[in-house]
Amino acid sequence: MQLKPINQQVVSVVGASSGIGRVTALEFAKRGAKVLVSARGESKLESLVEEIRRFGGDATAFVADVQSYSEVKAIADKTVEVYGRLDTWVHLPAISLFALFDEVTPEEFERVIDVNLMGQVYGAMAALPYLKREGRGALIHISSIEGRRSLPYQSAYSAAKHGIEGFTESLRVELAHEKMPISVTSIKPAVVNTPFWNNARTKLGVKPAGIPPYYDPKLVAEAILYCAEHPTRDFLVGDAAKALDLAQRISPSLVDSLLLLVGFPLQRSSEPKSEEAPNNFYQPVAEHDRIDGDFSNQVLPSITDLLDKNPILQWGAVAGAVALAFIAAQAMTPKE
Repeated sequence: MQLKPINQQVVSVVGASSGIGRVTALEFAKRGAKVLVSARGESKLESLVEEIRRFGGDATAFVADVQSYSEVKAIADKTVEVYGRLDTWVHLPAISLFALFDEVTPEEFERVIDVNLMGQVYGAMAALPYLKREGRGALIHISSIEGRRSLPYQSAYSAAKHGIEGFTESLRVELAHEKMPISVTSIKPAVVNTPFWNNARTKLGVKPAGIPPYYDPKLVAEAILYCAEHPTRDFLVGDAAKALDLAQRISPSLVDSLLLLVGFPLQRSSEPKSEEAPNNFYQPVAEHDRIDGDFSNQVLPSITDLLDKNPILQWGAVAGAVALAFIAAQAMTPKE
C-alpha cells in the first residue's frame, strides 16, 4: 500500500482547535499539505487558520459538532469542495468525565459514547467514500492506551476507546477483502500534556490529572504524520503506553493491583474544581485554544517512538540486544 507524500496530500483534521489536533494541523501545513480544520469553536479555528497562513500554509476552517453525522459528513464534503479531494482523515475529538461509575448518569455516559465513539464512526463513514474514489488514502483514528487498558474514574471514556478498537479492526479487514488500499490506523497515546485535563468535567472535587509521565503533544502529531505516509495498524505513543500494554498482556490482575495503588491518587490534582466549573462536555471552552497543558514539568521524551518510526534503528536495537545476550551467555558459560 502506497500513500502520498504529505506535501501532496489534502488532509482533514477533525478536532483541531487545541492540543494534539492543533499541533497536528500546524505540522501538516508546515510540511506542505492542504488542511481543512474543524471543531466546535469558531474563534479557535480562526486563530489556527491565521497562524497557518502566516507561514504560507493553506488551511480552511469549518465549524462542526461530531455528535451529528450530518455535520461530520459536511466536514468531508467541504474538504472536497475546497480542495477537490481527500487523502487523509484524522479524527481526534473527545470529551471526558472523571467520576466513579456509580456517580455517572446514563445521560453523561451516553454523551461520552456519542462524541468519543460515534463521532469516530461518523468520521469513517463520511471519509470512506471520498478515499475510495481516490483509490487510496488513510483513516487515522486517535484512540488511547485506554483502548487497551481501562482506568478508574474513566469508565465511559475507556468504553468509547475500546469501541474504537472494535470497529477499526472490522473495517480494516473489510477493506482488505475489497482489495482497497486504504490504511486504517489506531493511534494510542499515553498521558499527553494538553488542555484535556482543564477541559474535563469532574466529580472528584479537584481538577483531574493524568498518571505520569506526560508526553509532549507534538510527539503524537509526529506519529500521526508518520502514519499518513506509512500504512500502520497501531501506533502506541509514549514509552509508558507500551509498558502498560505489555503489562496488561502479561497479567491484567497485576495491572489491577498497580492501579489500586496509583490510579486513584495520581488522577487527582491539588487544584479545586467543581462539577459546575467550565468544561467542554457540552460546549467548547473558548480560552483553551493552546497546545500544551499545565503539566510541562512532568513531560518526558519517548525512546520507543523513535524506534517505531525508524525500522533500521529498531532492527539495530534488536540486533544489539541479541548480541549483548549472546555475550552475556558466553561469559556465564563455565570454562574447561
